[in-house]
Amino acid sequence: MESQRNISEFILLGLSYNKNVQAFCFILFLFCYVSLLAGNLIILVSILNSSLFHQPMYYFLSQLAILDICFTSSVTPKLIGDLLLEKKSISYGNCMLQVFTMHFFGSIEIFILTAMAFDRYVAICKPLHYMIIMNRTRCNLFVFAAWAGGAAHSFPQLVMAILLPYCGPNEIDHYFCDIFPLLKVACTDTYIIGILVLVNSGVVVLTTCVLLFGSYIFILFTLRNHSAEGRRKALSTCGSHISVLILFFAPAIFAYLRPPSTFPEDKVLALFYTIIAPMFNPLIYTLRNTEMKNAMRKVWCQSYFQRKHTKN
Repeated sequence: MESQRNISEFILLGLSYNKNVQAFCFILFLFCYVSLLAGNLIILVSILNSSLFHQPMYYFLSQLAILDICFTSSVTPKLIGDLLLEKKSISYGNCMLQVFTMHFFGSIEIFILTAMAFDRYVAICKPLHYMIIMNRTRCNLFVFAAWAGGAAHSFPQLVMAILLPYCGPNEIDHYFCDIFPLLKVACTDTYIIGILVLVNSGVVVLTTCVLLFGSYIFILFTLRNHSAEGRRKALSTCGSHISVLILFFAPAIFAYLRPPSTFPEDKVLALFYTIIAPMFNPLIYTLRNTEMKNAMRKVWCQSYFQRKHTKN
């Protein structure tokens, strides 16, 4: 479709034109990105080097840490760099790549979060059959299905973005390339493609929301028969998961589960699922998790003392 476009780059309008706001955002987002990388890498290394890796919940959590890093890295480094530049441009090829990686890693993360909810449902509602149902083979199938589902969602988004003709305005009112802002600058009637994008995103969001909502309804119903201590432990674990879901899903639902259009609030809401939620995931999953804190203490303290002993 090269003949249908005569532009080689897009101009990203970013978050703000104010220099002071840009300087503040640069420091804030750089801190957030470094914290995100450090937190998720600490979780990943701690799980991989402890017995927790053999437990389904932490196996999925290690996958979530990898996805948080990949998902945020597809947008945040470019955003941070652009805050220092007068002209915030992105090449056509990199723009299309950003559309793909955002939807690819983002949808896989949604599916992994759904698998984690199913894991909590089995652990609480069917504890006697937990190890049989959530064996490593089934966990691997969940992860494979998540990656396959991510590809099934993101490739159509990419194809629709590539097929759009871009021959006129090239200013995108966002800080990254996404399908809805691209529909706005396309030189054609985008009504049909907009509906297809909505259906594609809606299937992913609605299906996972129904599954997540249903699993927690069953969990809450089952907890009525548990002891007070059992309810406290179960709700503590589920509370962490629900916090992550709210941070990630609420803005994503507003951004994609609506008629194809753009609003000024989109850029602010996008910060929640591209930067803020992935940054808080390590804190949410570790602060109230004794097993995770013990594993981190064992792995990192042991490494420190081994290095100290080697030097001596």
